[in-house]
Amino acid sequence: MTASARLDLRLGEHDKERIARAATLRGMPVSAFVRDAVLREADAAIAADTVVSLSADESRRFLAALDSGFQPNTRLQQAMAAAAALPRR
Repeated sequence: MTASARLDLRLGEHDKERIARAATLRGMPVSAFVRDAVLREADAAIAADTVVSLSADESRRFLAALDSGFQPNTRLQQAMAAAAALPRR
């Protein structure tokens, strides 16, 4: 992968020194250390927003709903009928 985008960041001197020390301890350049840390945090934030976690009780209810027969309600039946009546291309 060739890096082509740039991200500028302002830090206090103490924070910059902490990051540099951590990068050194990992044997990494500061830029690689920061990129990896930020991407890990980005992945965690995205996962937290897109992954649904259910309790044991919620999981049982969800699976039971999947196992039960599907019965569309009146509004859904009307919407399906309207969609079926649309001209096909």
